[in-house]
Amino acid sequence: MQKIDFSDTPKFYKTLSSFCDMAIVSGDVSGVVSSVLADIHSRGDLAVLEYTKKFDGAQLDSKSIRVGPEEIKSSVFSLKSDERKAIRTSISLVKAFHKKTLPKNWKVKNTQGGEVGERFYPIERVGLYIPGGNVPLVSTVVMTAVIAKLVKCPQIAVCTPPDKEGKISSGTLAALSMIGVNEVYKVGGIQAIGAMAYGTKTIQAVDKVFGPGNAFVMEAKRQVLGTVGIDLLPGPSELMVIADAGASPCHIAADILAQAEHGSGKEIIYIATTSKVLLGKIEKALHKQLATLSSADKCAKILKNRFLAVTCKTLDQAAEVANYIAPEHLELQVTDRSIEPLTQKVTTAGSILQGYFTPTVVGDFTAGPSHTLPTGRAGRFFSGLQATDFMRRSSTVRYDAKSLAQAAPVVESFARIEQLDAHGQSLTIRL
Repeated sequence: MQKIDFSDTPKFYKTLSSFCDMAIVSGDVSGVVSSVLADIHSRGDLAVLEYTKKFDGAQLDSKSIRVGPEEIKSSVFSLKSDERKAIRTSISLVKAFHKKTLPKNWKVKNTQGGEVGERFYPIERVGLYIPGGNVPLVSTVVMTAVIAKLVKCPQIAVCTPPDKEGKISSGTLAALSMIGVNEVYKVGGIQAIGAMAYGTKTIQAVDKVFGPGNAFVMEAKRQVLGTVGIDLLPGPSELMVIADAGASPCHIAADILAQAEHGSGKEIIYIATTSKVLLGKIEKALHKQLATLSSADKCAKILKNRFLAVTCKTLDQAAEVANYIAPEHLELQVTDRSIEPLTQKVTTAGSILQGYFTPTVVGDFTAGPSHTLPTGRAGRFFSGLQATDFMRRSSTVRYDAKSLAQAAPVVESFARIEQLDAHGQSLTIRL
C-alpha cells in the first residue's frame, strides 16, 4: 500500500496522476490487434478458427462455432435450483431498473410554429462480448443482454471464448437462455471483435459492439470504432472507498479484497479517509482476511503495488480526490447524514454505493444498474452502460407555409452571413 496525505498542490496531484496511470493497461498491443483484425477482415471464418485454436486451444470448424439452440435451452437444467433463482432474480432487478430509464418519443411546436421532436428506436443488430478467460462472467450476460432485450433490439449476437474442449460454461448459456438470447458463438478475444465488426460467412456483422474484456479486446474495440459503434472501453476493475472514522475496517477490507480477486493483476484500489486510525485497522483486517482466501497470492500483489491510501482532513477533500480519479466503483462508507451531501459533490464516479451496508458486490451482481462501467478516469466523460446505449435517436422537424415564413428572416440572415446563397434560396423558393 502506498500512502499520501491530501494537499491541494501540484506535487500531490502529480503523485495521484502517476498512480491513476496504472489503471490504463500498459504494453503496446495495437500491432498484434491490427494484424489479427486485418486477417479476419480478409479471410473471415478461416482466420477466426485459426486464432481460436491458437489463443483458446479449441479445435472448431465453421459448423461448430455457433452453439446449438438445444444446448442453450438444456443448460438451464444443469444449474442448481438456487443458482437458477439467483440469475432470475438478477434479471428481474436489472430489467426493472433500466425500464425506468427508457426514453419516450415527444413532439412540440416551437416559437415559429414548426413541429419538432425526438423519436427513439433500438439498434437493429448488436453484438455482446462476454469474457470467459479466468472465470465465466455470468453477471456480465445479465448486465448487457437484459438491456438489449428490454429495448427490443431485433438481433442480439453473443461471442464468448470456449474452453480447450470447445465448450461454453453452462452458467453463461443458462443466463442467455433465461433472457431469451439464442445466437451464441464460441469465439473470444480479438477474433470475436473482428468477426462482429466485419462479419464472416458464419457470423453476420453487427451495428454496435458491447462488453468488457482484456487489453487486446479493448484495443480491438478501439480499432473497429467507425466500422461499428462501441459502448465504452472498460478495463480492469477499480474500487475507491471514502471512509469516515465510523466505518468498519473489516467491511472495507472485505470489499477491497473482493475487487482485488478479479485475477487480471491490473485491478486498482483507492481509499480516502479522514481517520489514520481506521487506516491502520484496515491494514490489519486485510492481513487477517487475506490468509483465508484461495486467491491470496494474486490479491497480495494488488495490495502491495496497486493500492493507494489518501488521508484527508475533511470529506470534501475526499470528494475532490474522487472527482479526479473518476473511479469505476465508489463506496461511501460514511454516516447517514453525510451520504447525500457527499453524493452531491461527486460528479465522475461510474457507480456510487452509499452507506456502511452497501458493498460493491450488490452492484456487481443484482442491484439493478449495469456493472459495465468506465475505468481509467473515463468516468470524466463516459457513463455506465444504459438503455439508451442500445438505441438510436432521431430528431424530427415539420414546418408548414406559415411557420416557414416565420423562419425565413433567420435563415436568410444566416445564409447571408455564411455566404451560402443556395441555402437561403432553398427556403425562399417555397414562399
